[in-house]
Amino acid sequence: MGNCVRWPARYPAAGCLINSPDPDIRMTAVLTPTPTVGRFLTGLLGAPIAHSASPAMHERAADALGVRCHYHLIEIAGAGPDQLCAALDGIRHLGFAGINVTFPYKEAVVTLLDDLSPGARAIGAVNTVVSRGGRLTGHNTDTTGFARAARDLVTGSSHGPVAVIGTGGVGKAIAFALADLGVSDIRVFDTDVAKADKLVAQLQHRQAIRRAATVADALDGAVGLVNGTPIGMVPNRGTPVSDSLLHAGLWVADAVYSPLWTPLLNAAKATGAQVMTGRDLAIYQAADAFELFTGMAPSAAEMGIAFDDAMRKRYPPNAA
Repeated sequence: MGNCVRWPARYPAAGCLINSPDPDIRMTAVLTPTPTVGRFLTGLLGAPIAHSASPAMHERAADALGVRCHYHLIEIAGAGPDQLCAALDGIRHLGFAGINVTFPYKEAVVTLLDDLSPGARAIGAVNTVVSRGGRLTGHNTDTTGFARAARDLVTGSSHGPVAVIGTGGVGKAIAFALADLGVSDIRVFDTDVAKADKLVAQLQHRQAIRRAATVADALDGAVGLVNGTPIGMVPNRGTPVSDSLLHAGLWVADAVYSPLWTPLLNAAKATGAQVMTGRDLAIYQAADAFELFTGMAPSAAEMGIAFDDAMRKRYPPNAA
């Protein structure tokens, strides 16, 4: 299957660990700069991704640093292992500094990479792939990004129990981030019971976590709720949680950012709940990925300006 490799593989260190309360989870790699100084090629693999704000964020961040970035959307729907392997071999050989990976391939690419960072290996999901010297290393900046975005919510609610809906790639990363933030009790729900049980097994050695039988069970006594599913992302206008389960005593976060105000967040806001859109997660995971790609720390503020501009163009003010 081309140059793709099957896990398990060797996982040599990709750099040094900094700002890491848990070195297995929070890692920023100090990498050799890209071979062509001053310009680099990155992208996003997933489907559907036409709505992505990532090109605008990465390219503006590069401009602010005085370098040039082209961020290419690689939309492949329904790809199996052979197609993914072919796409990754292209990343390996065509001069990419790396790519981001989004739904539905965050777990599927794991066994096709040469190496994994400790965090990505522990989670079993990858959203950032760094290409160096013909080798592809997977990382997970959803975890570091969500930890940055949700820290104040978790602290403000005294690290109380949190319900996580969805245990796919982003849901797993969010659960690991909540564990890293010291949440007292994580309840996960997924219609795929086996996936939920697997996540519980991955985290139970370091955090109180259980699989909930229903969404209502997950929310019983919880102070926080996170949607880690794609439900609510255009064109879907559904919600993973019944409006009747929402109340003012919750904080509610959604990983979806297209649209920024999902049906779940609109319903939660109407009850008086504190809400967090997918904006900060999108920005912080992108900033961490940019640094992995380039070795340069981007401005999250510049990325935020690009994100907001992209959202205004796609969703006019006051649009639901």
